Amino acid sequence: MPHTLINQLRFARSEFVRCLEGISDEDARHRFMPMNCISWMVGHMAAQEQFYFVFFPQGKVPHPQLNELVGFGHPATTPPLDEMWQVWHDITAIADTFLDTVTPDQLIVYPEQSISAFEESAFGTVTKKMLEQKTIRSSENHGTKMQRTTYHYFFPHRRSSCCSPVAGTPRFALFRRRHAGL
Repeated sequence: MPHTLINQLRFARSEFVRCLEGISDEDARHRFMPMNCISWMVGHMAAQEQFYFVFFPQGKVPHPQLNELVGFGHPATTPPLDEMWQVWHDITAIADTFLDTVTPDQLIVYPEQSISAFEESAFGTVTKKMLEQKTIRSSENHGTKMQRTTYHYFFPHRRSSCCSPVAGTPRFALFRRRHAGL
């Protein structure tokens, strides 16, 4: 049976998908300044899962374009929603191959990855000091990454709930009423 943190992460994912069900590509790509658009949010969550649960524990980067497209600190983009969902599904499936194996003892592990893999991944700037190392160690353990990702999933919920009524999508008004017990 998966650890409680993994179950919570999967619940957050399922709510994220449910919350965004039925959004059109046009609405998902519309930016309400200063917020990023909904399709960016989908890609951004995929990028976080790729970095935390695919790259560090598995050494894979199946979608290297994500950091440039929807990464933290990069210029805003409005990617196609169907492409971002496909990438999100690909990455979460690969992430699950790691998450399905996590034991309680592994939650406190600070994962490491080779510096060459990090350099090739395009996750960020590689400094001269970093290149002098053979590996790069994550600043967070697996358990913290699971909690951070779970909470991060609910941030786009709030943002998309703000974006959607402005775009004229009534689905989010129903979502808010349902979760407020009305």
